[in-house]
Amino acid sequence: MKKIKLLVLPLLFLTLLSSCVSVRVLADYDKEADFNTYKTYAFYKTGIDRAQISDLDKKRILTAIDAEMSARGFVKSENPDLLVSIFTKEREQVDVYNNNFGWGGFGGFGGFGFGGFYNPWFWGPGFGWGGGFGPNVSTRTEGSLYIDLIDTKNKELVWQGRGVGTLNNTKNIEKKEERIREFVSEILQAYPPAIAAN
Repeated sequence: MKKIKLLVLPLLFLTLLSSCVSVRVLADYDKEADFNTYKTYAFYKTGIDRAQISDLDKKRILTAIDAEMSARGFVKSENPDLLVSIFTKEREQVDVYNNNFGWGGFGGFGGFGFGGFYNPWFWGPGFGWGGGFGPNVSTRTEGSLYIDLIDTKNKELVWQGRGVGTLNNTKNIEKKEERIREFVSEILQAYPPAIAAN
């Protein structure tokens, strides 16, 4: 019986861990657009300059977008079919965990959201073992990264992908860059829309 209990807690921990690092993706698009005609792209400097993030993290996001666009067969051009822009939002998420089974509760990893790149070391209360009963409350910053694709001929937004989640709170630059690449990759997996891929 004790062996079963020992297995349950690590499985619960892994489930909670994976739920904290996931990226939720939403995408919207103009159903009139012919996505098969878009072959080239460039970054929309005006839009990107307005993004409320540090220049270092902005550069990391754009590098990740470059890699994803190239992997999809797009070519960077001075006369592009699409302009790529980004913007960010953030909000504080409050998590309440009921630790009636005697575990101190899982308080989340905090991390920082894309809107919080310029506030990168926001920590939630963390997690602990033991410590009574009742709810355990923690806060974390959840951010959204939007990637916009604009048709240069019509000057209209034709596709928007949004990734929502947190980044692990780490001073490790390699891990931070890896998480940014994951965010961008997850968002751009929704492009082109399924209707255009058929």
